[in-house]
Amino acid sequence: MKYEKALQNLHTNGYLAMPVSPKINLVHEINRLRKEKNVVILAHYYQVPEIQDIADFVGDSLALAQAAARTQADMILFAGVHFMAETAKILNPNKKVLLPDLLAGCSLAESAPKDQFEAFKAKHPDHIVVSYVNTSAEIKALTDIVCTSSNAEKIINSIPKNKPIIFAPDKNLGSYLIKKTGRDMLLWDGACEVHEEFSLEKILELKKEYPEAKIIAHPESRDYILDIADYIGSTSGLLNYVQSNKAKSFIIATESGILHKMKQVAPDKILIPAPPINDGSGCACTECPYMKRNSLEKIYLALQYELPEIKIEEDLRQKALVSIQRMLDLS
Repeated sequence: MKYEKALQNLHTNGYLAMPVSPKINLVHEINRLRKEKNVVILAHYYQVPEIQDIADFVGDSLALAQAAARTQADMILFAGVHFMAETAKILNPNKKVLLPDLLAGCSLAESAPKDQFEAFKAKHPDHIVVSYVNTSAEIKALTDIVCTSSNAEKIINSIPKNKPIIFAPDKNLGSYLIKKTGRDMLLWDGACEVHEEFSLEKILELKKEYPEAKIIAHPESRDYILDIADYIGSTSGLLNYVQSNKAKSFIIATESGILHKMKQVAPDKILIPAPPINDGSGCACTECPYMKRNSLEKIYLALQYELPEIKIEEDLRQKALVSIQRMLDLS
């Protein structure tokens, strides 16, 4: 009991605040622990390169949800952000799901507080609710069908045209989907702080410097960025485009963590991260600060002590599972 209480006290800040000896070979120890405990390590493309390189599976939100649904491992360590680990737990109630840092949140998910969204939904009871996977379990429980940027258009098109739709929480992705599908959806006013930051002026300056470069963008970006893009797609879609397209250079408007995998699959291509609006105050970056909270040290400690653990009340889990399962069935 003393041991458990001591460990709990050490992760009151969202992670195990324990020193790791510099003599420890972190990769070796992570490999040893995951083999001993039958752990699968899932990592998002936006994680730092050293985490992507040790993961069993690296993917975007849809691929990671699918991987979590089919894993035979006894334990899941999710190198991503909180809503992703929650999704894995919703799909695997009998498995222990670890998130190296519980403070690895998501600005987009946090833009849809449960109470406010519940009140918003109540005002439009005839609407089908489609929520982006970048939401909390509470929002998924209020949702009819979850989607990701990979399958959002397909899911919107699967809904009968006479059914009005609420789309949450990303207004930029929602606006893009309205143009793609022709559906007049009611949008929640949320956004990703990284994808909101790309500078149109600076991208156009880069285009002058690299006139042959293809501008590619994630649909979470603002309309004026998407309007100049040669290709718009999910994280995995952008990766596949760089790999398959004949162009030699690309200006990439999404979180810069994807460049690590792009360099691996297309080492001969010139990859240029789209610059942010500001260079001084605020986020002003092309990196998600939440994704970058994870580290090899935190992964090692999480595997060693099996903390921090994601826990979800069963009633909430069951409600959230319905909307996620509908997405997986449609995908």
